[in-house]
Amino acid sequence: MKKNKTTHLMSGILILLFTAIFLVVTGRFLYIQTSGEINGVSLEKWAEQKRTSSYTIPADRGKIMDSNGMTLAYDRSTFRVYAIVDEAYTKDPDHPMHVVDPEKTAKELAPILDIDETSLLKRLQDGLNNDKLFQVEFGADGRQLSQQTKDKIEKLHLPGIKFDKEATRYYPNGMFASQIIGLAKKNDDGITGMTGIEKQMNKILGGKAGHISYQRDKYNTKLLDPKEVMKEPEDGNNVNLTIDQKVQTLLEDVMTQVDKKYSPKRMTAIVMNPKTGEIVAMSNRPSYNPNNPSDVKNWYNDAISTPFEPGSTMKMFTWAAAIEEGVYNGDESYESGEYKVSKRDRAIRDWKQSWGTITYDQGFQRSSNVGAAKLAWEKMDPDRYLDYLKAFDLDKKTDIDLPGEVPGKILYDWPIEKVTTSFGQGTTLTPIQQMKAASAIANDGKMVKPYVISKITDSQTGDTLKETSPEVVGQPISKETADHVRDLLGTVVTDKHGTGKSYKLKDYSVAGKTGTAQIPNKNGGYMYGAENYVFSFLGMAPKDDPQLMMYVSVKQPNLNIDGNYESGEAPVSFIFKNVMKNSLRYLNIDPDKEVDQRVNMVTVPDVAGKKTKVIEKQLTDAGLDVRTIGNGKTIVKASVSEGNKLLPDDRILLVTDQPTMPDMTGWSLREVMQFADLLHLKVEPIGNGYVVNQSIKKGKALKENDKLSVNFETPNKEKNKQESEKKKEDDS
Repeated sequence: MKKNKTTHLMSGILILLFTAIFLVVTGRFLYIQTSGEINGVSLEKWAEQKRTSSYTIPADRGKIMDSNGMTLAYDRSTFRVYAIVDEAYTKDPDHPMHVVDPEKTAKELAPILDIDETSLLKRLQDGLNNDKLFQVEFGADGRQLSQQTKDKIEKLHLPGIKFDKEATRYYPNGMFASQIIGLAKKNDDGITGMTGIEKQMNKILGGKAGHISYQRDKYNTKLLDPKEVMKEPEDGNNVNLTIDQKVQTLLEDVMTQVDKKYSPKRMTAIVMNPKTGEIVAMSNRPSYNPNNPSDVKNWYNDAISTPFEPGSTMKMFTWAAAIEEGVYNGDESYESGEYKVSKRDRAIRDWKQSWGTITYDQGFQRSSNVGAAKLAWEKMDPDRYLDYLKAFDLDKKTDIDLPGEVPGKILYDWPIEKVTTSFGQGTTLTPIQQMKAASAIANDGKMVKPYVISKITDSQTGDTLKETSPEVVGQPISKETADHVRDLLGTVVTDKHGTGKSYKLKDYSVAGKTGTAQIPNKNGGYMYGAENYVFSFLGMAPKDDPQLMMYVSVKQPNLNIDGNYESGEAPVSFIFKNVMKNSLRYLNIDPDKEVDQRVNMVTVPDVAGKKTKVIEKQLTDAGLDVRTIGNGKTIVKASVSEGNKLLPDDRILLVTDQPTMPDMTGWSLREVMQFADLLHLKVEPIGNGYVVNQSIKKGKALKENDKLSVNFETPNKEKNKQESEKKKEDDS
């Protein structure tokens, strides 16, 4: 009986407990049903949020364009591929919408995406075996696919393989002013500028993102009444640079040739309009292709970010200061060779030890360190000389509109430093500082601020929103002094003892100064050896009224070319002469001196509407390299305008009334871009070097806006050497 009573008691307690729990739960359900809330959260709103998708709509990033409106950077549509593995997504078994055959899918997809087939198959099978997964991603290998790759995959008709469209930043010229234009990459906030103009003008280019929200089912498909809300994005504006695509392409081509032949540690070149400060071209080596920035060896824009001891290019400012100060007599003589400020200071020596007694004009032509030292220490008070260095703004940034500028430093504490500064040792400068200072010499004493951003334009209307105007930022010397210094710079190139004889141009007079700067050792002192210098040249043309000014520096080139040693000026002069000559001609700057009569210049006739065969023969007989585009009987236009003069062996493209694709094998990027501009084609250059294949087959008819993909490769060095040796044998 006792046990029975205990059992009844416990049963009663349990019944009461379960009844209480039931009443609490039921009451809770009744409350939720009545109020529609849990813990203050509205179930209706919660459900609405769960079935509502909200996405950011990225704004189209503005374009970066050159001075003529050619696109240098833009957003290009690419695609992300993924695989749906949820069987429930398929409504009709006869038309599957998910992956049904992972083996076939992996086998056909792997070679296109360049993914290991076994790895791809495992990824698909793991997704199919996971009931919680709806889709499988392919990581970086499945992103940024081109339209051609997408089309190729779609032709396979693989169930479950889908695509999302996404934008990526694209640079149509590849390795082209890369450290100026910069790099933009996709991240969670869209496409963001990381370096260069992309970083400097990120807000202007980026615009403002929009957003969209709508209600959907579990497969992310919009409901019939999706309650869609959208805010349109505000697209970014375009940034136009002062860079000229044709001059920049020429500079890149020439620097690539020098890089291949001489393998220097560093190279920098700047082309500037000294009247306005506009940077027409700027490049460095090492550089990189922003479309594929792998193994980048130099992110810095050395032209503005890497100060170094400039060497003898500094002497143009030393001589300018002495002339302006009124203490210079070019005919006055001094003893070259060696000079000491005091007994305790080391001797200053000329690079050829001694030329005996020479004049100060001759000292400039021969690049005499002793002459520079005597001008700074004896003819001018050193403190007064420092005033001129500061008047040339050599103690501060140029404030060029590029990120990452680092100024050099005037080393001027001890007497020996004040002397060595006069010939470019100890004190450091950047190339852009030298260009800014030299603009005063080229521009009648007026020093201009360098800049690369020409204007900002509305990406929709093309209206100019902001425009940069040339800015005179100082006048350290008079017009008379500027004229005098340019005359001296001219003799550096023309005089038989001048150090710049190899920079002479046939049809334009050049004024300039060479530099051979020693490289400091990490442990003090300077490096030794014929190649351990920074070889440079700062020149302008035409001499009396410079329209272009150019600085070139080449650090530690390999001068042993096939067993023959070349001079340090060889790579520098190759860059300067090729770029300066062709740029002046391209910009229609009239030659200012008589061309050697032994060279028969070819004047381009009016070719439009003329018979193809007649014009071909006429220009070929004149010695030009004629390339005819198409098989038409009539010429429509040419790559060189009527009246322009060409040298024998110069190339000219003739476009017929039936243009067809030529074989571009061996063409440089500059030649390809010239061809594309002429026929208004959209070019996608891939790689660097010279053309090895093209997307449009030879002989195919061309029309405006055709898309042309061109692959470039650097020629095999050994192959070139063998061909060179074979040619020598053939010639002999």
